[in-house]
Amino acid sequence: MIKLLAISGYRSLRNLVMELGQVTVITGANGTGKSSIYRALNLLADIAQNRIIPSLAADGGLQSTLWAGPETFARSVKQGQYPVQGTGSRRAPISLKLGFSSDTFGYAIDLGLPIIEKEVTLFSRDPHIKAEAVWHGERLSGHSLLAERRGPAVQVRDSAGIWQQPFHSLAVFDSMMTHCIDPQNAPELLMMRERMRNWRFYDHLRTDKDAPARKPQIGTQTPSLASDGASLAAAIQTIREIGFSEDLDEAIDDAFPGARLSVIENQGYLELQMEQPGLLRPLKSAELSDGTLRFLLLAAALLSPRPPELMILNEPETSLHPELLPALARLICKASDRSQIIIVSHASALVSALGSGADITPVTLYKQLGETLIDNSTSPPWQWPSR
Repeated sequence: MIKLLAISGYRSLRNLVMELGQVTVITGANGTGKSSIYRALNLLADIAQNRIIPSLAADGGLQSTLWAGPETFARSVKQGQYPVQGTGSRRAPISLKLGFSSDTFGYAIDLGLPIIEKEVTLFSRDPHIKAEAVWHGERLSGHSLLAERRGPAVQVRDSAGIWQQPFHSLAVFDSMMTHCIDPQNAPELLMMRERMRNWRFYDHLRTDKDAPARKPQIGTQTPSLASDGASLAAAIQTIREIGFSEDLDEAIDDAFPGARLSVIENQGYLELQMEQPGLLRPLKSAELSDGTLRFLLLAAALLSPRPPELMILNEPETSLHPELLPALARLICKASDRSQIIIVSHASALVSALGSGADITPVTLYKQLGETLIDNSTSPPWQWPSR
């Protein structure tokens, strides 16, 4: 289980270190930084796919995503005695840092501004990876360090604990997590990469009239729901055949008493339908309300026969009637037995329902002078890798 998430220099997250639990619920008013935390987690997962540079570019580039405030705040500024203003110089280099740690391993990355060379390039806005580290345990230290990247050079501890430097010219846009994998001498890199690739994000589950989940789809075994929900019928049928079929029936009956789900097949295409008390025929997915379809999508994601180590749900309450939130909370609690779950939510009713049925870690965000902070929290110790 991931215990600490650290973000520095990203949007309103000047220097945030937060503790995570088996179920972490992140709440706060609009504009307090909830979406920034969600996107930062996405960026961490992108590292394992070697996509962090393109993802930052799509997000507006490094200059648009960096913390826009001063490097530090004086106490007198925080107390309102003086206005916020720049100092004209910096103590530390401009950087965007992301990291996490668990009981077993941790990882961190430091991205910074490119060093302009003499030769002409059209990619001068691309950030450069300045440093990376993988370590054993929750805290980074000289003794716990397993692999380290500084600039283009990467060194790893081999199976005998001796430092080796197998890579000397790693490109500034390539991560050691994807380009320095050595199953024999550095199995920790391979393990960490696969763990990060296994994270699942659900933010854009479509329920509009043209949503793919409302249409018949080619059916194949689908142990994990697509991020947009397109594979809903196949995912439900996979749960029926090799997964948690009883849990699915219980979740549907909990949310819609007396209702039953089934999947029909027509020449290789699968379509979902739902029987409800009082109706003479089942309703196909195209006929379901947005809220009903949304709950079915969340059920398919949370009851995956191949549960991820970490699942992140962004505003799962969208389109759901408040009466459905307790059923969703119970479904999340059941899924948390198999996966660590992070929820970004506006719904106080969902937070309350989760609190009554699971050991949750609540994180309430607020802003002070443009910076995202955690209410009633003391920042845990965290060490970033050196450049």
